[in-house]
This record gives sequence, C-alpha cells and structure tokens, in this order.
Amino acid sequence: MRPIVLLTAFSAASFAQSSGSLSADAKAFWTGIKNNVLRAAEKMPEEHWSYKPAPEVRSFGGIVAHVADGNYLICGAANGEKRELTVEKTKSSKADIIAALKESFAYCDAAYDGMTDAKATEPIKLFGRDRVRISALWMNISHDNEHYGNLVTYMRAKGLVPPSSEPRPAQ
Repeated sequence: MRPIVLLTAFSAASFAQSSGSLSADAKAFWTGIKNNVLRAAEKMPEEHWSYKPAPEVRSFGGIVAHVADGNYLICGAANGEKRELTVEKTKSSKADIIAALKESFAYCDAAYDGMTDAKATEPIKLFGRDRVRISALWMNISHDNEHYGNLVTYMRAKGLVPPSSEPRPAQ
C-alpha cells in the first residue's frame, strides 16, 4: 500500500527549504501559507471584497481581516504577549486590510524568526491550556490554512484561480 502524502504545492516548495528542525519546519510552512494568503488578498478585486456566499458568514475582506487578528492573537501567545484585536472591527477597505495583514505577518515573522528548537518545548498557556511554545506557531499555520481554504472558495466563486492553483514556473 502506498503512503498518502498531504502536501500542497506551496508547502512542498517551502518545506524543501527547511533544515529539518522543528523551528525551521514551522517557519517553512508559515512562509508558504503567508504568501498564499497575501497573494489571494491582492488578487481579489476590491469590488468582490464584500462578497459572502451566505449572509451568516464573513465576507472575503472580513476573512482577511480575521486572519490578521488571528495572527496577532496566536503569535502573541507564542511570544507571551497579548495583543488587542482591532483589524476586523476597524478596517474595511482592501488597502487598509492588506496593510494590516502585512503588519500582522511581520509580527508573526518575528515569532517564527525567534523560535529555536530549545524554545519550542518551553511551556506556555494557549487558550487557557498548557502547551509548548511551538504549538502556537503550528496553530497559527493551521488557522491561516483553514481560512485560506475559505478564500479559495470565494475566489473560485468569482471565477478567479487561487494562488496555490496557479501554474508553477518550469525549473
């Protein structure tokens, strides 16, 4: 029986750059999802940022703003900090939300850059539970991947090809 490999194109490319350590692997997967979310946000035309497939769900722009807030919340836990979440409540234009998203990515970049394998196993509280520090970073990757899936669906509904499905340049 062949093993099932669950790597998307973006993560496989990012993972290939990893050194194989816990912290380097987390950073490689972070780089992949961060790039896809940003490229999706930039690619969706502003007139579709208010698009919702159903009234009870977030709009495309609302999801991007939520990702930015989530980055602050979860990467803050990795750093032992608590950040106020304001992006989803205060930003509405594509330009403002993308600027906030980039700032949240820079904030998380510092958490991933500062992570070492020795720090990875230090205890932290994450949503009231005892965890190890790297758990916050993996949760952040998971959260951003979850919402990138939403963005992909919204893009497809608007006839756009999401970044992770775009043709790859020949090597």
